[in-house]
Formats: sequence, C-alpha cells, structure tokens
Amino acid sequence: MRGSPWLARFSVGFPKPKDYVLGWDMAGIAEAVGNAVTRFQAGDEVFAVCDGAFADYVSITEDKLAMKPANLTFEQAAAIPSAASAALQGLRDVGNLRPGQKVLINGASGGVGTFSVQIAKALGAEVTGVCSTRNVGMVRSLGADHVIDYTKEDFARNGQRYDLILDNVASRSFTDLRRVLAPEGVIVPNSGHGGMGYVFKAYLLSAVTHQIERPFLSTPNDKDLTFIKELVEAGKITPVIDRAFPLNEAPDAFRYLEESHAQGKVIITLD
Repeated sequence: MRGSPWLARFSVGFPKPKDYVLGWDMAGIAEAVGNAVTRFQAGDEVFAVCDGAFADYVSITEDKLAMKPANLTFEQAAAIPSAASAALQGLRDVGNLRPGQKVLINGASGGVGTFSVQIAKALGAEVTGVCSTRNVGMVRSLGADHVIDYTKEDFARNGQRYDLILDNVASRSFTDLRRVLAPEGVIVPNSGHGGMGYVFKAYLLSAVTHQIERPFLSTPNDKDLTFIKELVEAGKITPVIDRAFPLNEAPDAFRYLEESHAQGKVIITLD
C-alpha cells in the first residue's frame, strides 16, 4: 500500500500501483468457473491469495486457489493464505528446516509470526518465539517451546544458539542475529519488513556468507495452500485474528494495522 520497501513496487506497480483495489487474501464461495477449470465447481468453499480482495467478487486462476479448511469459518480462512504461505516457504523452502532443529522466530506475534511458530512446530522444530510482554501468553499457547519477552531479555546475549532464525520484524542487526547462530545456522530475512536498507544489506551479506539467505517474497500457490489446509484440519495450525472490520471501515483497519500492535491478523468482513 505504501510502496515500501521500494523493491515491492516492481511487483505491485511502478511508479504507481497497478491495482487500486486493495486486499490480497480471500475466502468465499465459487460463483462460476471457466471451461478449462478441472478441480473446482460453482458452490465450492475456497480460499486464496489474489489481487483486489476488498470486493464482493474476485477473479483468480486455478493454480492460486485451494479448498477452504472444513473446520474454519470464512473469516478464519481469510486470515491464512499470504501469511501462512510466507511462514511455510521461509521455514521449509528457504531455511530448509529439518526436524529437531532449534528455530528462533523474531516477531512471533504478528501475522506471519503466529503461523511461523505453529508451522515450525508442525515440521518438528524446537521453537523459540520473541515478542512483547502482552503477547507472551498467546505465543506460548501456539506451541512455542520457549518465549522471550524482548522488553526484559536480550535474545542476542542469552548464550543460546539456533539452527534457523526467521526474522519477521528487522528489529536487530545482522551482527546480533549471527551472534546466536549455530555454526551451520542460517538467517532467513522476511523482505516485507525493514525497508530498503535492510533488504540491500541482506542481499550483500548473502553473497559473502552462507549464514544469511537472500530476502524472500513468498509466492503462494495451490500446492502450499493445500498443505496448509491439511495442517489446519489436523489441528496443527489455528489462525490468530486480532479483530475484524467491515469493508466500509477498511481505512480504520489499515490505521490500526500500521500501529504494529496487532496480535495475528486483521481481517475485513462482507455482509
């Protein structure tokens, strides 16, 4: 929405947005399908990542769509696609997470963070979440083995070592993060945060050290959404929703979200 970090403009529109209808996640009922569609039919309950989701109707290709988890409401399902995809791809595909590894989630209480904690646990990791005081109980309830309140403890100086650090908030320097890495550990920067300085520094460091991966932008797809759906239906992932706003209060939702205090996701509902 803000065109930040600057590199995001190459995907959302340069020099100005290519789509003025905001919203990227959706859950709803298929109204109609094209002649070439084979996996869905009218009446299916689905969820997806798509442009222009703040609307009564959206149009989307079959490869970006999956059946909605049967045990969730539409509101819950709408909180999942982009954030859970980013968490899954950052941990599994970029970080190459393996069972038994120790994982640190910096920014464990936000949209991507809450899914990161749960997905890392589902993949067999020992998970440490970093968050503020008011979110400690919530992050622990998501299954984190350890929770660090950053207002009371500096995780970069507590002597622990981690095999993988997923940095969702860009609140610490790469020097601090590398200090707590295991010898073969890796830092996965979430490029949705930190601004261009953070992104460029991560790119430069990734070229000279194996400890830092290049910043990634998730690319949601039907296979990953189906994998996430199965985790949800197995009870291993539950979306955390801070609050919901009706569509005509979407500007208020963004104002609230930009205060950076939301626990989990903020969603838009349609009557």
